[in-house]
Amino acid sequence: MSKLNIIFWTMTGNTQIMADCIADGAKSAGADVKIYNVSEITPAQALDADMLALGCPAMGAEALEESEFEPFFAKLLPELDGRTVALFGSYGWGGGEWMNKWQERVTAAGGTVFRGAGLIINDRPDDDGMTQCEELGKLLARA
Repeated sequence: MSKLNIIFWTMTGNTQIMADCIADGAKSAGADVKIYNVSEITPAQALDADMLALGCPAMGAEALEESEFEPFFAKLLPELDGRTVALFGSYGWGGGEWMNKWQERVTAAGGTVFRGAGLIINDRPDDDGMTQCEELGKLLARA
């Protein structure tokens, strides 16, 4: 059984909905899943899993949230060498540049982005978006 830690930051609740749906999908496929708001876990604790899924919405000029998520991610980043990480988040404007930059940071640190790209959903996940998140969870559980 794979162990999955899902760690997220949310302002409006959209990224938490995504995290919850990813968790539901992974659990349904047999994974041992723990879900955390980024303020509830340290980078060292996050690494106590076979797989990581990190969620953060686009903020400001398409950047990661700066007061909690970015400092957490910056500390975690050197530990991602050789690890595969799923990335996800919601956005309300722009073209997803924050996700492109985030993916580049993971790969530059020697990590691999799960399935080659993060999952982004515009605004609040609708039924299709929630299904995409559940499918991502199932794929993570089977990886």
